[in-house]
Amino acid sequence: MRNEVNLFVKALLSGNQKEAWNISQMVLKQQGHSLPLYNGLITESMREIGRLWEENEINVADEHLATSTCDFVLSLYHSKRTANLRYMNEQPKAMFLCIEEEQHDIGLKLTSHLFEQKGWKTRLYGANLPLDALVSAAIEWKPEVIGLSVTIPYHLVNLNKFVRTLEDLPHRPTVLVGGRLVAGYDLRSHCSDQTLLLKDLNELDRWLENYSAGVKVNDKY
Repeated sequence: MRNEVNLFVKALLSGNQKEAWNISQMVLKQQGHSLPLYNGLITESMREIGRLWEENEINVADEHLATSTCDFVLSLYHSKRTANLRYMNEQPKAMFLCIEEEQHDIGLKLTSHLFEQKGWKTRLYGANLPLDALVSAAIEWKPEVIGLSVTIPYHLVNLNKFVRTLEDLPHRPTVLVGGRLVAGYDLRSHCSDQTLLLKDLNELDRWLENYSAGVKVNDKY
């Protein structure tokens, strides 16, 4: 997969949507399902883009072009993947967002797409959603799961406020926290004992499989 990641990164940085799409389809054909595409190609490529930006090997414009090109590939694949899905009558619901000031939402989209492909009804709110707006939306829609993304360490100051507020909502949703910080830091002090911390999409996929098999929504896998 390393060679495919390198080629994908090159296509993203050049804004070559056609080449990026072709590489994604090659990986999909080799692997046979969404998870290696999401976790192996897209996630690893965007981590490499982030590393290049942090080390000043690319500039902000390069990073934005790469992100936009990746978003094109992801959106096109997801629209094709879900075009003919048939959902259960009583779909569980999940909403996804980046906490205030957090702008990186590719991982959030991957998470939302996996939920939808597993039969969930989803709402994707994207980057930098204020807490008061989120609370209003959650009270009105009453999702079983609310997924939060945080990727930048100095945004952690907002995480505890989000988690505590959402877990105290009357319908008691499960709060899921993901993002690259979860894999590298112990975020438990920013959450509660009920918060679901998932390090990567493989962990998320296992949790979703357990849910489909009848494990209660707030059980850890």
